[in-house]
Amino acid sequence: MSTRYAFVGLGHRARMYIDALLGDWRDTGTIVGLCDTNQTRMDYYAERIGGEVPRFRPDEFGKLLELADAVVVTTVDATHARYVVAALDAGLDVIVEKPLTVDAEGCEAIAAAAERNPGKLVVTFNYRYSPRNSAVKRLISAGEIGDVTSVHFEWALDTIHGADYFRRWHRDKVNSGGLLVHKSTHHFDLVNWWLAAAPELVFAQTDLRFYGQALPRGPRPSRGQGAPGLGTDPFILDISTDERLKRLYLDAEHEDGYIRDQDVFGPGVTIDDNMSVLVRYANRAMLTYSLTAHAPSEGYRVVFNGTAGRVELEVCERSWTPPHAAIDPSAATKQHAAGAWERLTLHRHWQEREEIPIEQGEGGHGGGDRLLLNDVFRGPSEDPLGRPAGYRDGIRSVLVGAAATRSAATGRAVRLTDDGTRLADA
Repeated sequence: MSTRYAFVGLGHRARMYIDALLGDWRDTGTIVGLCDTNQTRMDYYAERIGGEVPRFRPDEFGKLLELADAVVVTTVDATHARYVVAALDAGLDVIVEKPLTVDAEGCEAIAAAAERNPGKLVVTFNYRYSPRNSAVKRLISAGEIGDVTSVHFEWALDTIHGADYFRRWHRDKVNSGGLLVHKSTHHFDLVNWWLAAAPELVFAQTDLRFYGQALPRGPRPSRGQGAPGLGTDPFILDISTDERLKRLYLDAEHEDGYIRDQDVFGPGVTIDDNMSVLVRYANRAMLTYSLTAHAPSEGYRVVFNGTAGRVELEVCERSWTPPHAAIDPSAATKQHAAGAWERLTLHRHWQEREEIPIEQGEGGHGGGDRLLLNDVFRGPSEDPLGRPAGYRDGIRSVLVGAAATRSAATGRAVRLTDDGTRLADA
């Protein structure tokens, strides 16, 4: 039976799902309606889809729901809860981009809707499906290093990808919850999944040290388009050179005033670019996590210490880029960028270090995106790794970030309860 899919939120994030339904997964469903605040963006995707696809404004969302069996939510993060709850209450299935929402209140509303309705709610954590991360899960689950006692996880966003969060809507914490929610939800979900344990105590420190007006830099243009440094300053984005960005944002800004190429060093930045987090889990494992958004290269390093040994995963997604590579900060296949590499090693007590091979597939994230899309559109197959993520997984990852944000603001540790799905004082 073909599923009727509706989409709400027609920015860049919608593309992966729309392209899937127009391509290798076209036999699984049809796109029956679009909803966005911006007519130009809806028209762009309607053109890609072909035919007269019904288009609706957010205040007409109820009409869109009448056409569909399932809704794909790829809106601004702070609006996720509103659309997810409405779709579930209409009896529909929901596919939602990470993060599930941005705060404890949104988590509670979504959990209540999911529990009172029969519809399925899927959170698309594609990093679970990346072959290297799946390989780590296999090692941990097989007990290769015994019980995990601690995890050290460092994530580096470079001055292409990292900078982009500071020029678009994510720069305002009201919209995104900050990087500890928007970006780190991926990373906290990975640790929760790797450990198969619930987070219970969080402490954090964060700061804005590089972007915004953290440093004196002299006069800066307010945006990239028309800026005198366009083409020479790698922090200035020229969206007119990318046809997709141009049509989705530059050609659409006359409708709602959304500026996609704001200066990363301009005013209005309310998110931080350096974050350190400590998390204690119910199984007594401890996580030390850090995120920086202005590194010269992009990638991550995660180390697991266990009672029988140690696992280390090192990933460089991009080690060097041409001076003007910032023209395409949203490239989805960074693992194929210049200088990319990855290494997974297992070191048991009293034995030589062993390098673990990582099998690669086709497509984004080493083939992980295709596996995710199969689970989303064809239904999850039997998976001993448990990669498909439900709403409780989404809640746990959001709440670690939300707890960390609260801890950084108050200077106090924040406790999670109910198997990591609620803040103690929420």
